[in-house]
Amino acid sequence: MNRLAGVTSPYLLQHADNPVDWWPWTPEAFEEARRRDVPVLLSVGYSACHWCHVMAHESFEDERTAAYTNEHFVAVKVDREERPDVDAVYMEAVQAATGQGGWPMTVFLNADAQPFYFGTYFPPEPRHGMPSFLQVLEGVTAAWTDRRGEVDEVAGKVVEDLSARSLALDAPGIPGEDELAQALLGLTREYDAKSAGFGGAPKFPASMTIEFLLRHYARTGSEGALQMAADTCEAMARGGMYDQLGGGFARYSVDRDWMVPHFEKMLYDNALLCRVYAHLWRVTGSPLARRVALETADFIVSELRTPEGGFASALDADSEDAEGNHVEGAYYVWTPEQLRGVLGGQDGDRAAELYAVTEDGTFEEGASVLQLPGAEAPSELRERLLVARALRPGPGRDDKVVAAWNGLAIAALAETGTYFDRPDLVERATEAADLLVRVHMDDGARLSRTSKDGKVGANAGVLEDYADVAEGFLALAGVTGEGVWLEFAGFLLDLVLDGFVGENGTLYDTAHDAEQLIRRPQDPTDSATPSGWTAAAGALLSYAAHTGSEAHRTAAERALGVVKALGPRAPRFIGWGLAVAEAVLDGPREVAVVGPAGDAETAALHRTALLATAPGAVVAVGASGSEEFPLLAHRPLIDGHPAAYVCRNFTCEAPTPDPGVLAQQLGRA
Repeated sequence: MNRLAGVTSPYLLQHADNPVDWWPWTPEAFEEARRRDVPVLLSVGYSACHWCHVMAHESFEDERTAAYTNEHFVAVKVDREERPDVDAVYMEAVQAATGQGGWPMTVFLNADAQPFYFGTYFPPEPRHGMPSFLQVLEGVTAAWTDRRGEVDEVAGKVVEDLSARSLALDAPGIPGEDELAQALLGLTREYDAKSAGFGGAPKFPASMTIEFLLRHYARTGSEGALQMAADTCEAMARGGMYDQLGGGFARYSVDRDWMVPHFEKMLYDNALLCRVYAHLWRVTGSPLARRVALETADFIVSELRTPEGGFASALDADSEDAEGNHVEGAYYVWTPEQLRGVLGGQDGDRAAELYAVTEDGTFEEGASVLQLPGAEAPSELRERLLVARALRPGPGRDDKVVAAWNGLAIAALAETGTYFDRPDLVERATEAADLLVRVHMDDGARLSRTSKDGKVGANAGVLEDYADVAEGFLALAGVTGEGVWLEFAGFLLDLVLDGFVGENGTLYDTAHDAEQLIRRPQDPTDSATPSGWTAAAGALLSYAAHTGSEAHRTAAERALGVVKALGPRAPRFIGWGLAVAEAVLDGPREVAVVGPAGDAETAALHRTALLATAPGAVVAVGASGSEEFPLLAHRPLIDGHPAAYVCRNFTCEAPTPDPGVLAQQLGRA
């Protein structure tokens, strides 16, 4: 019996009609494996994963394969986005055993959840040196039946090796000027001077690294840091990874030149990149950065917003082509003939030139991914193409709301809406924050990881949920002047201190009382999103700047010890930690703007504070004598006029009613 029908995960629901007797990850599944004395087949993926869909169609929908699986295994299906802890633990094992990883992830376990055989995608028949999935199943069954002692020995050794990997730090202290300079030098070595970005193919958007570079420039004036950030942002925005018609970014580029993307569009990428481009505009005034930030924000709202006010996780890579086949990228790619069919001969040829659509094609089957290597396309031409594209079958959407990623979106929309005078974006951020409080937070402020259709999921929030939601709430507090968001952030960060902190200030990805896996996941390095560890450090630092809490400041600084250790050696993989370290070195600045709500002078000071590039600066705004924010206490008006107060490292500037003076006070230290 397939047991996935009642779950909230869209990915699991995609497998609810498989002939495989899938179980969700539950203790009962492992009890069943023990009762039947069979191994567990663990299959981990996510809704927008192209090769997950391929393997499902080839193997999990195949009656013969399903019958063998059901007879010889207990099959467990996991959505990695709902259970990042399960995914992290077994992906670490897969990478240790095979030297690589990815999704779909295929792992075979004993009834104690100990892994003994590993892989990712397996084809339906042998190819390219890979066995077929059925051959793998038969091989595992033979080993389980005939060589159980060997299987148990491998499983025990894997768990022992994983347990020995726990990250121990001897509290090395906060990263200083030397470590950040070494990190910048390391990034310079990895920078692709020809095509921008870092590393080779496949090339991923380096959101957290770019945030570090922008903060480093703001603090030190390093032109090299700004140039790498600006050139990378321009290359990404002009390439095929950016949707030139509808806005928003795909997951990554399969080539080093940003030409052909992996077409899935994730909330977390778009939230992080929306904020990056808004911050780049804040530093440089770049019209391209402004356009991309706003288009990405509009994509998030128009394509990912759910009826309940949150934001869905992703759009699939695949959609139907003209023949009804599910094909990667079908919704997004064009041929010259298709352009001419929509626009007519002359405009079609012009569009092909503007968007680098060639007769041979830059993608597959003679089709091209739209790029924008030169001049901006006229809005009228773009609109006509967008209308025509909307008639194509669209990609599927994963409607689950993930707390962490919504926290990232709240921060991005709140800041972007404020910078560019788009109060509607701030409203959408506030509505998403309301949803997280109403649906995801319980009476004790503990977070659930996901919800769908307004119904909360069963899985507990992990560290990145607490950290990223707190980050979103803190950004919303600074933008709106509503102190309740600072208060909610404090509830979440107190739970981080109580439930996730280990020895010497290290942080774990799961709470002390979370389900015990074969190892407690703990990873300070960034993946597609900031690590929970460094995201927590950033939120703790901001909260301490707002409130003066020594406990939160100390926790933030202790958490940054790992950045001092890893930053100089692997800067690309701890970019957000480096960005937080920049804020520590700059203070961060604490800005209190006192004045009546709705007053033009108050608004001018508030906007000046928010547009300042001082790394990690926190901003509180409210009436004199207001109790909304601790930073407003004992801060009077100046001669009856609104005023701004700037402090850092226990030292304050003279209060000023002049936005020009405030801008100088928030300039480079």
